[in-house]
Amino acid sequence: MRDALFHINKDEPATLQAQIREALVSAVVSGQLPAMEPIPSTRAMARRLNVSRNTVVLAYQALVEDGFLLSRERSGYYVNPDVLRGMASASSLPDDSPTADGVDWLSRLRISPAGQTNIVKPTDWRSHPYLFIYGQMDEALFPISEWRDCMRQAMGTKWLDQWTADRYSADDPMLIDQIRTHILPRRGITARDDEILITMGAQNALYLASSLLVGADTRVAIEDPGYPDARNMFALRTDKVTPIPVDKTGLVLDDRLSDCRLVFVTPSHQYPTTATMPIAQRKDLLARAKADDFVILEDDYEFETNYVSDPCPALKSLDKEGRVIYIGSLSKSLVPGVRLGFLVAPRTLIEQARALRRLMLRHPPGNNQRAIAIFLSLGHHDALLGRLHRVYRERWQIMGDALQAHLPGWSQSPSFGGTSFWLEGPKDFDANRLAQEALDAGIVIEPGDIFFAGDNPPRNYFRLGFSAIRTERIADGVEKLAGIVEKLPPSTLHAAE
Repeated sequence: MRDALFHINKDEPATLQAQIREALVSAVVSGQLPAMEPIPSTRAMARRLNVSRNTVVLAYQALVEDGFLLSRERSGYYVNPDVLRGMASASSLPDDSPTADGVDWLSRLRISPAGQTNIVKPTDWRSHPYLFIYGQMDEALFPISEWRDCMRQAMGTKWLDQWTADRYSADDPMLIDQIRTHILPRRGITARDDEILITMGAQNALYLASSLLVGADTRVAIEDPGYPDARNMFALRTDKVTPIPVDKTGLVLDDRLSDCRLVFVTPSHQYPTTATMPIAQRKDLLARAKADDFVILEDDYEFETNYVSDPCPALKSLDKEGRVIYIGSLSKSLVPGVRLGFLVAPRTLIEQARALRRLMLRHPPGNNQRAIAIFLSLGHHDALLGRLHRVYRERWQIMGDALQAHLPGWSQSPSFGGTSFWLEGPKDFDANRLAQEALDAGIVIEPGDIFFAGDNPPRNYFRLGFSAIRTERIADGVEKLAGIVEKLPPSTLHAAE
């Protein structure tokens, strides 16, 4: 028995039992431990790993119960040969097994999404001290005990039948009810059950809507700067994507809208500039939609983070003709990894979106739907929002003051709140160079050129998020960032210049 097969890391979040079990299962399944191979005794394994013998006994017993090991009295534990039946070993593969070079896959592709430009974030962003990254959460703010309790309740026998069965295309009725009665009224929206569809985040909702509504001849208006993933989704289906500028009140309403069939907007908190569209401008947009016969896709991606101004009703709440498709998400208030969003639209469209979702993924995981429904029903989400509002408002104020002190004139405080600031440097400034230098100093920021359409986007914009960074690090991080700005060489000028 090679010692290398068994090792544990006591700093790992997984329990010692789980690590021992994982090591043994991996060795058995990979063929490193053949059938009827004896494994070290519990005492020997405990000595080797420097753990309690009881820990090893419990891990072995669990593997016996699951059929991976056989226990023989006064003899020890052995690999169960039954568990290996039906598994193809690496040695059984033919020598002439196919390789990736046999097919020219690129010539067969109908679309090439991998060639598109997307937002890129450092994979090790958590290891940096100054996390001005957007779309992530300070894990210390999340009520893990309450969430764990809701997960336990969802897994109990009381609701076992609600998430173990394949619902095909249906959603958890408890979650639909919570969204209809608890979430949507915050945005001034009323909807029936059959006008709501649960999605795997706002991204999934946007993909469903674009798949149903955008064809090769469909002209789509997007905000510029705007959400890159939305721009990319539309571009996969049509080359008639029209970028329309954004000013301090959001999307500029000009005559280019008249030729469009679909208009994508983020009116409550423009992505990424944080501008909020006034009520009068929203009504004007709806009037144009009626006159020019286009529909509106409203992404209300940060609806739950308004802690500065009075709540502004969603564009959908002002819609009297059913022209607005509303996309919501709980990623900014729960955690991004939960991936839960929803689509609100007229019943006819939801019916089609539900059928399309069934072809893609049937439905979002039932256990997650029920756990989130319980979380909402017990008031945990409301309590979390209260905590986030207090913390985010403090961070918003600290960041605003720090930017005014160290980078004056580069930004305006978002009137809505949210979780980020949008900064504009001098026209010859290169935010991409700044991002590289800042990362070397442990500061994570996001260059802004990715948000603009076209081949030569401006490079003097960048975004600073404050949802993931600890409050006490904001002022120091902004000061250090400003110090890097001052030291940047003339090479920060545009390459074209």
